[in-house]
Amino acid sequence: MTRAFSSEVGPGSRQESASKNQSSAAEITEDGFLGGQLRLRQPRSGHRAGHDAILLAASTPARSGDRVVDLGSGVGAAGLAVARRVGGIDLVLVEIDPALAELARNNAGANAIKAEVIVLDIEAGASAFDDAGLGPDSADVVLMNPPFNDSTRHRASPDGVRQRAHVATATTLASWVHVARRILRSNGRLAMIWRADGIAEVLAALDRGFGSLEILPVHGEAASPAIRILVRATKGGRAPTRLHAALLLNEESGVPNKWVQEILAGKGELPLARR
Repeated sequence: MTRAFSSEVGPGSRQESASKNQSSAAEITEDGFLGGQLRLRQPRSGHRAGHDAILLAASTPARSGDRVVDLGSGVGAAGLAVARRVGGIDLVLVEIDPALAELARNNAGANAIKAEVIVLDIEAGASAFDDAGLGPDSADVVLMNPPFNDSTRHRASPDGVRQRAHVATATTLASWVHVARRILRSNGRLAMIWRADGIAEVLAALDRGFGSLEILPVHGEAASPAIRILVRATKGGRAPTRLHAALLLNEESGVPNKWVQEILAGKGELPLARR
């Protein structure tokens, strides 16, 4: 607060500080998710939470008592949405950007959701995760929305935070899956979202250590190819891969799909979340 420093700075500095605070506040919006059940503060520009985070949360197979780790949590949208749907989880939000991590921490508090927030690079070594309390076999559920845009086909944003959140490198997916595999307990579940045309990359990344895959294609429109895939995988799972019926965001008439609207309003879950 500005008043905490008023005795140490002159009037000009105080005015400058107040101006910076007002500018900072103007760069943050507060948005409602899950039909208003979740209120999140997030940057006005750059990477912003949206439908992907809520669909991922609705696909996460968590139950009360689980330790649930959201890798690359941003402001906490997906992880906090899971906690709103499933009470009694031990939620951990992992985010590389300190400013977004602070927003995630504040969002958890503002929504009366208990969550541990850790500032950590997903591609840091195992020792960094150990030091953060995320050692091997320490999580029951991992959810993640890694950067998935192909850098060779998508123009990188000049906004560094947005670029880091959206553009994948050649090792991004493998690195994130490796972390999930390491911290998950045996039979732990992974939920993730990726671009649909990268399904071969997902299958290759999950081939080592994961099984019992369930895949839910997401289409913007019925006549158009899938734009996303939601994936559930089990560490050490052995069941055959299941391909679910497609999820349509919009009906053929162009009207938003009623079931999807209910999911986005926090009134249900997707098939991948069912135990």
